[in-house]
Amino acid sequence: MAKQAKTLTQVELRRVLDYVATRKHAARNRALVCTSFYAGLRACEMAALLVGDVVDERNKVRSEFVLAAEQTKGSKAGTVFVSEKLRKELQAYVDATPGRAATEKLFYTQKQESDGFSANTLTQFFHHLYKHVGIAGASGHSGRRTFITNGAAKGVSARVLMELARHANLATTQRYIDVNPEMLRKAVEMI
Repeated sequence: MAKQAKTLTQVELRRVLDYVATRKHAARNRALVCTSFYAGLRACEMAALLVGDVVDERNKVRSEFVLAAEQTKGSKAGTVFVSEKLRKELQAYVDATPGRAATEKLFYTQKQESDGFSANTLTQFFHHLYKHVGIAGASGHSGRRTFITNGAAKGVSARVLMELARHANLATTQRYIDVNPEMLRKAVEMI
């Protein structure tokens, strides 16, 4: 069985965001990291997002949006619920990149702004980002695993997490949950 992507602690996520703030395309890169960690989207799903999927006609980030079947791993449409925290992050990005058409990719690239990332180039982006920050074992899937693990740590049921992750099988969601000593300490205090 392949080794799973590392889940990041709050301190590690802060290191990633601090690093991103010092680099070119800081607004875009922060929005990418936050979308991965606060919505649990896969790289292929983030790469497929269009401006019009996430932003309404008033240029405001939606509280939820639908991923079409062709935008997802399993070719199954699903709703993405956007937390207030992520809405603020995405709105800052949208405001920093005005005048973009609804049909353009949400996350532009330096080479061809309207084309945006592919799933592969976005996976490479995360690989290089974590390498530069010095977080071993992290990958493009780390945000998704961290999203699911953090939900479990806060008491969100595995069934709800399954729906948020858009998994077809509860066992898949359970494999994403990284049990750590802090979660175990909290659990014994609840008993």
